Parts: sequence; C-alpha cells; structure tokens
Amino acid sequence: MAGLNKVMLIGRLGRDPEIIHFDNGGKKMTVTLATSERYRDRDGNWQDQTEWHNVVAWGNLAVDIAEKRRNYVKGDLLFVEGRIKTRQYTDGQGVNRSITEVVAEKMNLISKSGGPGQYLADPGARQSPAVQPDTSAASPADPGEYPEYHQPPGTDDLPF
Repeated sequence: MAGLNKVMLIGRLGRDPEIIHFDNGGKKMTVTLATSERYRDRDGNWQDQTEWHNVVAWGNLAVDIAEKRRNYVKGDLLFVEGRIKTRQYTDGQGVNRSITEVVAEKMNLISKSGGPGQYLADPGARQSPAVQPDTSAASPADPGEYPEYHQPPGTDDLPF
C-alpha cells in the first residue's frame, strides 16, 4: 500500500533563516516555525498552545533564500508545504539523538512581521506588500459611471 507524507503549515518564523554552504556549492536553509492554536479550557479561559517545527530546505529554495531573492526574517508569517523526515545524529558529547524536520518544498510569504492583523486594527500601520492596493488599473474617468458605489442607500433600499 502506498503512503502519503505531506504537511502544510502556516506560522511565524522563530528566527532568521540560517544558510549552510557546502564545498560542492550546495546550500541548506534551516529555520524554526511556530504554529499556534487557541482554545477554551474547562473553566472557559482562553489558552494558547504553540508548536515549534524545524524546517529545512535544499536546492533552489535554499539558494533563493541564501541569495535574498526571498527575504524572510524572524516574525514573518509563512505558508510552508513539504514532508516530514526524522533523522538520527550523534551530538558533540557522543549521544545518539533524533530530530523530526519538515523538508520544505514550497515556502510562501503571507505577511511581513507586524502582519495583516496590525493593518486591519490600525489603518495607519504599515501594510504588507501582499495587500497593497493595485494602482495600476485605470480608474473610471467619470465617478458617476458607478453610482451605486458613490450614493448612500436610501431607506427604500434597506432589507428591513
């Protein structure tokens, strides 16, 4: 029977990505990602539970991050898609250890640190580039061209 090893996470970076350069020119990117879940306990109080994930990337994704074509920093909200891998290693004291990692195949920025919640709550706050208004589209020459957007509703238009 075939299996499926796929993980999708949305969370905030716990630190800036670290890049490891290999002698053969290859690169490896490592970072931690925090995902949070909020729920009410038995007493009705809100509780936050945060999980930390070790994320690694190889190949073109690691190269893009190393060469700053993708500039991720601590606190950025990211979507990460990849697979789970557990590996064993021996630490500096000779103790055998294991670590579980998400091997990233895709990483997409959702918002820079300070994020979308900030600009929604404070209209004067810095907006993420992903949500900047598109000013390239031509605006109508005559504002009366779309009167339904410029006229307040009359009492006849209310549904109640």
